[in-house]
Amino acid sequence: MKELDRHEAFELASPFPYVLAVTLDKRDRPNIIGLSWWMFTSWNPLMIAISVGHKRYSHECLEHHKEFVLCFPSEGQEKDAWFCGTKSGRDVDKFQRTSFRPVNSKVVKPPIIDGVTVAYECKIVNQVDTGDHTIYIADVVAIHGNPDRARHLYSIHYRKLLSIDCKGNINLDLEY
Repeated sequence: MKELDRHEAFELASPFPYVLAVTLDKRDRPNIIGLSWWMFTSWNPLMIAISVGHKRYSHECLEHHKEFVLCFPSEGQEKDAWFCGTKSGRDVDKFQRTSFRPVNSKVVKPPIIDGVTVAYECKIVNQVDTGDHTIYIADVVAIHGNPDRARHLYSIHYRKLLSIDCKGNINLDLEY
C-alpha cells in the first residue's frame, strides 16, 4: 500500500451514488443540488443524512426550509443531473434550464423530480457542523419510485457519471 492524497483516494473509492437534493429558497423557489455525500443513518425510524458545503446556495436554502427531497436520477437524466451539480442556484433556475419537471411531494414542500428512480421526502431533525460542511440529518416521511427506471447514476470522482442498475449492470457510455 502507498500513501495517497485525497483526490487519488476518492477516485479509487469511486463510484459513489449520485443524488439530487431538491430544496426551497427563502422565496419558496425550488433549487436542485448534486451530491455524493449522503447516507442512511437509521432503519427505525428511517433516516437519511446529507452533507452540504457552508458556501453552497443549497446550504442557505436548507437553513431557511428544513426539508428536502433526495432524488436518485435515472439513466437518461445524466446531462441535467450533471448541470445541477455544476451550476449554482444563486445564478440559475435549474428547473427552467433543464428538462427536469417538478412533481408535488406528498408531505414536504420541495418537489420531486419527475422520472427519477427513487425519491425520499425528508424533514430535517438535526444538523452537525463538520469543518466546511453541515450534515443535515432527516426523517424520511414519504418514499416514491419508478421500478421501470432502475438504472440510476453514480459519480466517478466528480468528473464523470455512469449508470448501474440494481443487478449491477453498468453503462459507462453516458453522454452529457
